[in-house]
Amino acid sequence: MGERVLEADCGRCAGLCCVAPAFAKSSDFAIDKAPGRPCPNLDQGSFRCTIHTELDRKGFHGCVVFDCFGAGQRITQEMFGGRSWRDAPEMLELLPVVRPLHELMWLLTEALKLDEAAALHDRLRSALEETERLAGEPGRVDVDAYRGKLNPLLQEASKLARGTAGPDFRGANLIGRRMRGADLRGASLRGALLIGADLRGADLRRADFTGADLRGADLRGADLTGALFLTAAQLRAAVV
Repeated sequence: MGERVLEADCGRCAGLCCVAPAFAKSSDFAIDKAPGRPCPNLDQGSFRCTIHTELDRKGFHGCVVFDCFGAGQRITQEMFGGRSWRDAPEMLELLPVVRPLHELMWLLTEALKLDEAAALHDRLRSALEETERLAGEPGRVDVDAYRGKLNPLLQEASKLARGTAGPDFRGANLIGRRMRGADLRGASLRGALLIGADLRGADLRRADFTGADLRGADLRGADLTGALFLTAAQLRAAVV
């Protein structure tokens, strides 16, 4: 399997993320949008966002922090030969399946970089190859069930990398929590709600951020050295 780029390349996509998902008017989106309907800010000739440089100012923070992990260009270029959703509307149905599979591929790729998890590398590589195959056959996979199958392996890799594990905040509601300067080395923050949390100057070395919601979390001065499974989209959502 060749090395796949697991980050968005909007120039090779037909604007799928601007059409396929629904938007609900909120702090993340300035408008309501039904699934399958093009966002009014999408240039349907170039398939590029007409307010890309002003998304935050115009109330589309949800777009700023979105990452398809390369699923958009895979669907557009590999599965549909460069066609668009206008010619092949069925491609819109694939994004909600291929995107989470690509996210899992990104997580597995990150886990393979962990020397502490060397004992798991063969299993991680096998899982990555299987996920790559399934992403090319998206009609044959139950994404939620498949994610549940892989999560124990990813958690095992995380545990090995974190060593003497820090505090366990898996799935915790930490919205607005004051944690300035906290010692969170090796913490599990998997799925934690950290919206608006004050983490200034916190020690977050080797903390696991899988699926953590960092919208508005203040990470200024925090030590993120060796942080696990922290995506670029999560950092865009935070204050850094």
